[in-house]
Amino acid sequence: MDKDQLKILTKQLHEEIKSTENKIEKYSQLCKPISPENAIGRISRMDAINNKSINDRMLRNSLEKLKNLKTGLIRLENIDFGICIQCRREININRLLLIPETLKCVR
Repeated sequence: MDKDQLKILTKQLHEEIKSTENKIEKYSQLCKPISPENAIGRISRMDAINNKSINDRMLRNSLEKLKNLKTGLIRLENIDFGICIQCRREININRLLLIPETLKCVR
């Protein structure tokens, strides 16, 4: 991987980290407990509980992605960054730009 690709990838990682942090903030707000004193009706309450569980899952996924992105940013400085952990071949730059936290190639 050349220096230009590395710069582009570094920029992409920083943008993804910022975007993921924004998502985490949004999902954290949506995952607040549903207070029982709200008069929203039984069906609406069930819908709200279902939505909360979906938002909880999205929050967990975003936290995991953020952790992987930050690890990727650290790994960017290593000589083996962009090398598949399974087959030890170079990961295509387009894949890294699309999924910067990836550790494996498409093979």
